[in-house]
Amino acid sequence: MGQEQWLIELRGLCKSYFTDTVETQALRDIDLCIAKGQYVSLSGQSGCGKSTLLSLLGLLDVSTRGQYVLAGQDVSTLGRAERARIRNREIGFIFQSFNLISDLTVEENITLPLTYRNDVPKGEIRAMVQSALQRVDMAHRAEHYPSQLSGGQQQRVAVARAVVGSPALLLADEPTGNLDSKNADAVIELLESLHRDGATICMVTHNAQTAVRAQRRIELFDGQIVADSYPSRKIAVAI
Repeated sequence: MGQEQWLIELRGLCKSYFTDTVETQALRDIDLCIAKGQYVSLSGQSGCGKSTLLSLLGLLDVSTRGQYVLAGQDVSTLGRAERARIRNREIGFIFQSFNLISDLTVEENITLPLTYRNDVPKGEIRAMVQSALQRVDMAHRAEHYPSQLSGGQQQRVAVARAVVGSPALLLADEPTGNLDSKNADAVIELLESLHRDGATICMVTHNAQTAVRAQRRIELFDGQIVADSYPSRKIAVAI
């Protein structure tokens, strides 16, 4: 890849959950760098920590200890309001269950995240939304409601919502989990297209066929990285 420009740098990242006197370690000493423009899949057995890692990357949760640097900024110790601000500007989310608001139209769903940003001129919002819709081939459905769309179409709208603000990082949590094979393939092809256009993507998936289509494949087990296809990473973890 040449000289890497790291978008994500994780150093000694740990996440524990506490119940009374019991500590459960979801992630243990994660050291990981992801370059700008990489398409990464995170896979592993249920409970291995991949969704927890995605939540930390998306600033939806905070680590117990360790450091997270995003685009050169240490975001490890930020408060809730500052995390929300960065999340809204820099991170786009695609969820398994689409998470569209049922009483808003497709266009209104995509517009919503932009309304919370004071750095986007109001006069440019509609053009940005239309561009995002065209990118996922859903401009003809702008006035429809989620209930009027198929599962594959709803996921396309969710992708448009995720990319409309040109985030630095796109996070996808089992984006094909609720889709049949045809629609799942279409969504993965859409992610591949976004990657070719320069998007940085981290995708959690339990599907091996989906995982291998990513540029870089990372496998977790018991809260640790046990395999990484990136050439500079040689993982040897005792299991």
